[in-house]
Amino acid sequence: MNNIPSVDLSDFLSSDSSKKQKFVNEIGRAYEEIGFVSLKNHFLDDNLVDDLYKEVKAFFDLPENTKKAYEIEGLGGQRGYISFGKEHAKGKKEGDLKEFWHFGQDPEPDANLTEEYPENVHVKELEHFNETGMQAYRMLEKTGIYVLRALAIYIGLDEMYFDKWVKNGNSILRPIHYPPITEEPKGAVRAGAHGDINLITLLMGASAGGLQVLRKDGEWIDAIPNEDELVINVGDMLERHTNNKLRSTIHRVVNPPREEWDTPRYSIPFFMHPRSEMPLNCLEECIDAEHPKAYEDITAGEFLHQRLVEIGLIKK
Repeated sequence: MNNIPSVDLSDFLSSDSSKKQKFVNEIGRAYEEIGFVSLKNHFLDDNLVDDLYKEVKAFFDLPENTKKAYEIEGLGGQRGYISFGKEHAKGKKEGDLKEFWHFGQDPEPDANLTEEYPENVHVKELEHFNETGMQAYRMLEKTGIYVLRALAIYIGLDEMYFDKWVKNGNSILRPIHYPPITEEPKGAVRAGAHGDINLITLLMGASAGGLQVLRKDGEWIDAIPNEDELVINVGDMLERHTNNKLRSTIHRVVNPPREEWDTPRYSIPFFMHPRSEMPLNCLEECIDAEHPKAYEDITAGEFLHQRLVEIGLIKK
């Protein structure tokens, strides 16, 4: 396997039960084997993608002082701007060569949340930035819900098992800017080798290459989706919840060749998180004699806090 498998969401949405089961089997096997797929026929249209990249590039082109006015202390990077080098991979000291923005959940009035989410930060210099970001947020969230429904069937759960946890969940849309590299990086890369924290991550096509995935045999392979496909991978929460049945695969964004150092890179992942009170206890359906329970019980909120400390966004 030299690239990640491609799957078609229209199979799952089909009225043909055999096509639906085909999608379930394909994505389930891929997530057991490598933890990544590329997905076509999702809910993002080309115009929305183009509009979002236009707004994102306009934001990161703003003066440093303007951007830093949107870096809100005390939020642990949950909303607004996070400046260059602030985040690092778990276990690393060198900050990643990136700056980014966070759009978060705008919960429904009757969400009955056990926690209060921070409000989204509005950029007054760009009239359509927040509106466009939240439109993309909703379409990625909708796509993610269907992917989780397929995985619920694959695991042997009720198809709607994840719905109650991810509806009004603590998901994050993160536009990222990797600026041109101006000097030899001292041990830093655009994004160090890491696993994602959340249930699943949906990644819109990046403006330049660099994403690599670690295969089971220890080889790094380039993750190159076809045009108009999303890259979707399993996060640590889902790996834990499925007792390692579904794999949260280590991945990274490598620096480009020196001759391409002057090329910026933009990417926009959507980190699908559940509500904080979701128990990540290992599912009974994933425990047997050959696969004993591998993790202690923990909630999604507790796990998230633990990881935000480990990657440097929350100070102990």
